[in-house]
Amino acid sequence: MSMTDPISDYLTRLRNALKAGKKTVDIPSSKFKESISGILKKSSFIEDYKIIETEKKFKMLSIRLKYSDGDSVILGLKRISRPGIRRYVNSEDIPRVRNGYGIAIISTSKGLMTDKEARDMKVGGEVVCQIW
Repeated sequence: MSMTDPISDYLTRLRNALKAGKKTVDIPSSKFKESISGILKKSSFIEDYKIIETEKKFKMLSIRLKYSDGDSVILGLKRISRPGIRRYVNSEDIPRVRNGYGIAIISTSKGLMTDKEARDMKVGGEVVCQIW
């Protein structure tokens, strides 16, 4: 069965693992998902991630989730731009997430970055998702 939106699948697997109180979650890997995981680690939303090669020669992304006092550090995840409805913004219209307490991940011509980095570099792009 083919998957039409792997990024939504990534976010859903994270959301489900957090609700279940899991320490780690395994997700099929891609360069885009690795970049998102790098941003989440840099922004302190996850503890760490690593790439695992399975017996069938495809890669999995193992993400170690972060908790504070038994509660998840990630309170919410939302997919903004989807395959059917793409959402592009210029540098002046980049959304602020929860008044600066969350991040928006933007796919720009200079790579994947947070909303703050995109504003500082004055580049716009596709708003992939919001995390708070």
